[in-house]
Amino acid sequence: MLRQISIRNFVIVDQIDLGVLPGFTVLTGETGAGKSMMIDALTLVLGERGDANLIRLGCERAEISADFDISRLAPLVQWLNDNDLQGEPDSCLLRRIIESNGRSRNYINGHAVTLQQMRMVGEYLIAIHSQHAHQQLLQKDAQRELLDAFAGCGELAKAVESAYQHWKNCQQLRINMEERAAELLDKRDQLESQLTELSALNFSLTEWQQLQTDHSRLSHLAALMETAEMAINALSDCESPVLGQLNAVVTQLQNMQEYDQQLQPIADLLESGHIQVRESLYELKHYRQNLELDPQALQQIEQRMSAIYAAARKFRVNPEQLPVLMESLSQQLEALGADADIDRLRAHETAAWSAYRQHAGELTAIRQQAGGALSRRVTGMMQTLAMEGGQFSVALVALEQGSANGLEHIEFQVAAHQGLPLRPLTKVASGGELSRISLAIQVVTSKIGVVPTLVFDEVDVGIGGKVAEIVGQLLKKLGQERQVLCITHLPQVAAAGDQQWQVVKTAGSGEGTPVVSQISTLDPQQRVEEIARMLGGAHITETTRRHAAEMLQSGAKRS
Repeated sequence: MLRQISIRNFVIVDQIDLGVLPGFTVLTGETGAGKSMMIDALTLVLGERGDANLIRLGCERAEISADFDISRLAPLVQWLNDNDLQGEPDSCLLRRIIESNGRSRNYINGHAVTLQQMRMVGEYLIAIHSQHAHQQLLQKDAQRELLDAFAGCGELAKAVESAYQHWKNCQQLRINMEERAAELLDKRDQLESQLTELSALNFSLTEWQQLQTDHSRLSHLAALMETAEMAINALSDCESPVLGQLNAVVTQLQNMQEYDQQLQPIADLLESGHIQVRESLYELKHYRQNLELDPQALQQIEQRMSAIYAAARKFRVNPEQLPVLMESLSQQLEALGADADIDRLRAHETAAWSAYRQHAGELTAIRQQAGGALSRRVTGMMQTLAMEGGQFSVALVALEQGSANGLEHIEFQVAAHQGLPLRPLTKVASGGELSRISLAIQVVTSKIGVVPTLVFDEVDVGIGGKVAEIVGQLLKKLGQERQVLCITHLPQVAAAGDQQWQVVKTAGSGEGTPVVSQISTLDPQQRVEEIARMLGGAHITETTRRHAAEMLQSGAKRS
């Protein structure tokens, strides 16, 4: 429930702080005084888009905040906890700031949030019924959405839409595959041929690396043999071999150690080197023995490498990329094989259609039951709105192939008076009748929701007299179940309110001073004056005051 709303520097509002009571609150004022700004401010704090044009002239920013009691909204409390947006216990504070550069800052319980999060919270808190709702009700989509909301089958409707789209995708895929069957067959043959060729090559990166190593060694075999011979000769076979000279040096140093022990570490190092040189000589001789000129082996390696290079050139890749290419071709063939299986696609399409029909059938059954209940309740409400004998009906018009919205389209039908046939709501000629039917639908549907605060923005347009009095009592009764705010121009509706606000627009005191709109809570005497104004216009007489007082007394007695 809304507890307080504060508005700063918004359009022509300077500063407004209003405490909101439970029950039925009415907002009245002269035409053009700014009654709709309250609705605009609420929609902004609930996450609607806004721009710098909403900032009061000469100000840097506009700010709107609304404080709600959420002690009875366990789902919202859980949502706030899940999103780390907790505030004071049993309270939810929404705050919106619009800067002069067009940017806005949004807060829930002091935490910065996105507009989407503001809108999600707003759906738990307030439902706004605008003065143009009766025009929206003429649209088929709006009628369907209203029935689904009344039936509580919004999630099932989304599932039906998803199932329908899945079926259409399967159908389109099957049609495309049938049209491209010959092309796909050629493509599959080409892929199979390429894969067969690559498989026959039996290529691997390990083999390729070994081939390159072996080719390098065999193509430089003569130089390797010469280098090995030279090294062996230098170490042991020449007139002054390195190994012999090193051995002589080590022996001489060891003999001299008895004269100077400082030679011992040097001798030890050289002896270690002598051992390593000797081991190197053994390895060189072994290496030399294994070096054999084998032209046939080199030829075989070159032939293998040539075949690999040829395949790489054909497929326009480097040899190292051949395994990746083969894997890609395999995946393409696998995917193409699955897509090209027309029988399999037909089976998928049939299964998707069956799933859609099942979901849609469940939705139809729920809509039929809810449609009957909605028809009875709105018909009953019409009788109280001076439409005795009138009838309202929710028709489910079957669609042969169905649609994303189900197996039928929804049509609201009305007979405004007894004896008249039911006709589509779009054919209702009288604006007053349409307004009353729209109000009946809104009152009925608002009762089944869980949103604690309902806002009606001049939904009483086009009615008056006795009907206006009935509308006021309807909203007052609704205010016993929910918190109801209503902008009205009808004194009969205003007199039924438990609380009344008045909007007054005043011009500035000096030239160029902007117009200011203020909202104030009226005491009993002020309510008499305001309702008298609504009854009698600019010239208020004692008679109109007495009439206004009687209306207020009558409204209070019916509470």
